[in-house]
Amino acid sequence: MENPSSASEKPPSGCHQQTPRLTRDITFQPIVCQSAIPAMPRIHNMSPYAFSPNRPPSSCSSLRSRNSRRKKVIMNTCGFVTCGPNEALVVSGCCYSKPLLVPGGRVFVWPIVQQVQKISLNTMTLQVESPTVYTSQGVPISVTGIAQVKIQGQNEEMLSTACEQFLGKTEDEIHNIALVTLEGHQRAIMGSMTVEEIYKDRKKFSKEVFEVASSDLVNMGITVVSYTLKDIRDEEGAKGYLKALGMARTAEVKRDARIGEAEARRDAQIREAIAEEQRMAARFLNDTEIAKAQRDFELKKAAYDVEVQTKKAEAEMAFELQAAKTKQRIMEEQMQVKVVERGQEIAVQEQEMMRREKELEATIRRPANAEKYRLEKMAEANKLRTVMEAEAEAEAIKIRGEAEAYAIEAKAKAESEQMAKKAAAWNEYKSAAMIDMMLDTLPKVAAEVAAPLSQAKKITMVSSGNGAIGAEKLTEEVLNIVSRVPELVKNMTGVDVAKSVSVHAA
Repeated sequence: MENPSSASEKPPSGCHQQTPRLTRDITFQPIVCQSAIPAMPRIHNMSPYAFSPNRPPSSCSSLRSRNSRRKKVIMNTCGFVTCGPNEALVVSGCCYSKPLLVPGGRVFVWPIVQQVQKISLNTMTLQVESPTVYTSQGVPISVTGIAQVKIQGQNEEMLSTACEQFLGKTEDEIHNIALVTLEGHQRAIMGSMTVEEIYKDRKKFSKEVFEVASSDLVNMGITVVSYTLKDIRDEEGAKGYLKALGMARTAEVKRDARIGEAEARRDAQIREAIAEEQRMAARFLNDTEIAKAQRDFELKKAAYDVEVQTKKAEAEMAFELQAAKTKQRIMEEQMQVKVVERGQEIAVQEQEMMRREKELEATIRRPANAEKYRLEKMAEANKLRTVMEAEAEAEAIKIRGEAEAYAIEAKAKAESEQMAKKAAAWNEYKSAAMIDMMLDTLPKVAAEVAAPLSQAKKITMVSSGNGAIGAEKLTEEVLNIVSRVPELVKNMTGVDVAKSVSVHAA
């Protein structure tokens, strides 16, 4: 028994709202109230489901009143109240907004302000009778089923539902409610099936009743543990429908028995013939096996002889092979000796080559490297001198370029001033200056036009007899070319020289 003064079991410090919780504690002895009320632990994971009254534990104050109509047991007690694993405690009153449900455990109950009730979780056996129910074919039959039901205590929601439905009711009242519900579902399933289906497939009938009834009873917090079909009968007895089905089945069995007897005799004769055939076949097979054994013996004997001869030949060949291997091994060892000797000769030659290499290094390569170093230094010096000369030449060219640029700039400035003065003069004299410039330029233009003629070494004049001939003709051609110069100037510049001269003269 738990120590009531244990620090782990403290009662609530005050009345406040708590959510129902479920505990799994198993059977504790009640204690009597003492001068100081022991501490009560907080009960965790409490769950609501089915109940039945049981003997209340001893306490300092205990009141029990029975309602004659509903046979409801209410216990006002002080201290711990326990119940067996086949019961559940329901505590209501102060400190709980919803009833506290404790299946198979203990709970601390305050006197006066709280009350505790019990509900049974025992399994109830129901014999479900459905007399004279018409099947889907209209045949009246009676069925008896056996169902095992109980209030579910391991599911908090179902236990709470069962408390709402059955708290305060006796097991007989709960038994009757479940029985009526199951009978109704059993009759409904009977009406939806044929007699043959119910009679021949009892498992299907039981499964359908179980499934339909379970879905309905679970809403009351009751679980259908099992359901089996116990008996099927009809009202007419020996002349009824089920008897007719049995007689038909009996006739089928007798017919099958006669057919089976005939088939057995036939099978016996067939088996005798088969046995005789198998006996002859076994005899022939035995003779064949003897012949095969003789043949196998001869073959194996020949094979053994061949194997013996083969082993002898292999032994002789092995001797020769071993001799050849020994000879080859001797030759390999001799070759190894030659290889070692050749390796020593190669080592001597390599040492000689290294000596000559060092001698070559001392006599030829080092002087050559020294000469190479000297030539490289001389080349670097020449390169440096050439670079410095090129830099000096570049500097001189730069200075000359700057001087020439200054001279060109001064000349351009002088020509610019000259042109400015000419422009001022032309602006003053206007057309007279222009005519003067054109008259100064026309001879140059004429000279350039006639320049190709000055390059001719010989001129041959051809005349048709009309007009001038000879030198006169040449002079005429030259004058003709010169006379076209003003027109050429006009076409190129837009300045009419003849008009400008005439205007100036006027």
